[in-house]
Amino acid sequence: MVAVTHPERVLGVITLGVPFLIPGPLGVQFDLLPKGYYVIRWAEPGRAEADFGRFDVKTVVRNIYILFCRSELQVAGDNEEIMDLVDPSTPLPPWCMQLDCGITNPKVIAPSLLIMGEKDYVMKSPGMEDYIRKGIVKQFMPNLDIIFMSEGNHFVQEQLPEQVNELILSFLTKN
Repeated sequence: MVAVTHPERVLGVITLGVPFLIPGPLGVQFDLLPKGYYVIRWAEPGRAEADFGRFDVKTVVRNIYILFCRSELQVAGDNEEIMDLVDPSTPLPPWCMQLDCGITNPKVIAPSLLIMGEKDYVMKSPGMEDYIRKGIVKQFMPNLDIIFMSEGNHFVQEQLPEQVNELILSFLTKN
């Protein structure tokens, strides 16, 4: 939305949510985390599925938004699951709401790049293949370059990191 509402301020966009984690002993020391911490709990085979399976999808997504906008670790006790930590009366964070910003013709005018794997499951989402391949997305991002990587899946940056880096560097140099 920043690119839409303040295009004069956007030279590039980097999405961050988790900092770079160094692999090995200098990275996250999982043995120091509480045993009920969600990452450890959900790493147990079948644990996340059992926890999520008690609810419909909408409730799981809502619960995750509520849980992970907090500033504390999500740690379940011995006789509870992570989803049990949510108070169902808690409202969604305000950034989850659909806001009317008064924008009638949303467009990202900055140069943009979409790199996708041909085998990405996202393309199977209803309407997504037409949205991307038929160029409907370009109605909202007129300066979008789309690159499909023939052997790539949803994690194309991990599968083909050198090629993805080359594409990113080329785009940055060009723009």
